[in-house]
Amino acid sequence: MTPPHSPGKSALRWLDIPPVWLLAFILAAWALPRGGLAGAWVAPFGWVLVAQGVVLMAWAAWLFPRHRTSVVPHRKPDNIITSGPYRFSRNPIYLADALLLAGAALVMHSLIGLLLVPVFMVVITRRFILGEEARLSAAFPDEAAAFFMRTRRWL
Repeated sequence: MTPPHSPGKSALRWLDIPPVWLLAFILAAWALPRGGLAGAWVAPFGWVLVAQGVVLMAWAAWLFPRHRTSVVPHRKPDNIITSGPYRFSRNPIYLADALLLAGAALVMHSLIGLLLVPVFMVVITRRFILGEEARLSAAFPDEAAAFFMRTRRWL
């Protein structure tokens, strides 16, 4: 793998990680016109979604060192995780990202920002999930196939 200080295209690859995409989408929601969501419940509900996203992300990420595998998306997996939140979603960290984005949009009272959530999910699926699933299938063919059959991609 190319070191992070290498010039050119490979240096940009280090920026191609899910947290950067999440931050970009949150900034886009913030930069877009606000409005379209009214009511005293909107911002508090947004904070609930943010809190749920943080808890889900922490729970899912906590399992990676316990299963001795990397949380880094472009790496070959050493193990497949099917316990904890992975019983309900094949991608609970990305689901947590979507909750964080939805919560941020609600906190900002941004209907357009809320509409970015499905766009974010498509981008994450294409940029990361499809490759991760291919690597899991290559490394653990039978176990991955069974996992994919019984567990939905998002929820």
